[in-house]
Amino acid sequence: MKWNGWEKIPLDIPDSSAPSGVRTVLAVAPLIISASRSTDIPAFYGDWLMARLKAGYVQWRSPFGGSPVYVSFRNTRLFVFWSKNPGPFIPSLDALDRLGYRYYFLYTLNDYENEHFEPNVPPLDERIATFIRLSERLGKGRVVWRFDPLILTSNITVDDLLDRIRCIGDRIAPWTRRLVFSFVDIEKYAKVRRNLTAGGCGGAREFTDPEVAEFCEGLAVLNRAWGLSLTACAEGRDLSRYGIGRGQCISYDLIRTEFSDDVPLMAFLEPGTQQTLTGCPTSTDPARFLKDPGQRNTCRCIVSKDIGQYSTCMHLCTYCYANTSPAAVQRNYAQYYTDHERGTFHDSILR
Repeated sequence: MKWNGWEKIPLDIPDSSAPSGVRTVLAVAPLIISASRSTDIPAFYGDWLMARLKAGYVQWRSPFGGSPVYVSFRNTRLFVFWSKNPGPFIPSLDALDRLGYRYYFLYTLNDYENEHFEPNVPPLDERIATFIRLSERLGKGRVVWRFDPLILTSNITVDDLLDRIRCIGDRIAPWTRRLVFSFVDIEKYAKVRRNLTAGGCGGAREFTDPEVAEFCEGLAVLNRAWGLSLTACAEGRDLSRYGIGRGQCISYDLIRTEFSDDVPLMAFLEPGTQQTLTGCPTSTDPARFLKDPGQRNTCRCIVSKDIGQYSTCMHLCTYCYANTSPAAVQRNYAQYYTDHERGTFHDSILR
């Protein structure tokens, strides 16, 4: 059985070439928006998002080509924000609240300062302070700590990573309920290897199975003091013996727990209300039924619609899969910033 997709609705958009100045397109109208796996919208494009919420829609373009997809916010109930620096977006949260949207943050908080893997993120102490500030505002269940990805080099050992995680976790564990981590995946993604090499990190490598075991054992010991829910993102190995579950960043369980008062969201998550492509109600596990078909088989996220755009994230992390090159990102951001200064926000991040 298969999820039957988001509702599609007619959407009127401006078009100066049309006699009426408007044309009608077919748009998807998702309940859950991912913002974004492709770029850091809270850090760099928060003003764009707020302008597009006022307009009521965005245009999304696949990095692999094809026709653009129009995304209407008419049915949207929940935003899942992915960010390494949500500080610039915090002033916009009051407006989101007034508009009636629900949201939570997947906050990637790594420590690769000595290696300069993340050259444009704020200093670690500042990022930790922002994490705590955000948790104080939203509640610790709505700010998820991600340490992503875990990278080994000739200078970074498993013990080094565990120590870095300990230093962060000892400070933020009271302010969150969940830690999601991932092991770097280099060999499957030529772009990741190319970006690491170009960034001077050619010695970065994946974990061996014994190193995975060593890391998980050490993390389980650390978590005795923290009591966090531990999950591994897009991980095929069974790590349950270490108290580590399979990661679900856009999480069925989190949404049910944190937004139980949102009737449309709960109806969407309730398996009895879901229909298969044959029109018959499904009786399977709802989280499995709602698995995002656009993600890897090992990803357990439920369905959402991403609205980001590749080659736009100015953090310029050397391990990034979504940036073609620093030069392309800088060129794209300069274009966006010029329009931003004029008060112009296009229906996609880049015109």
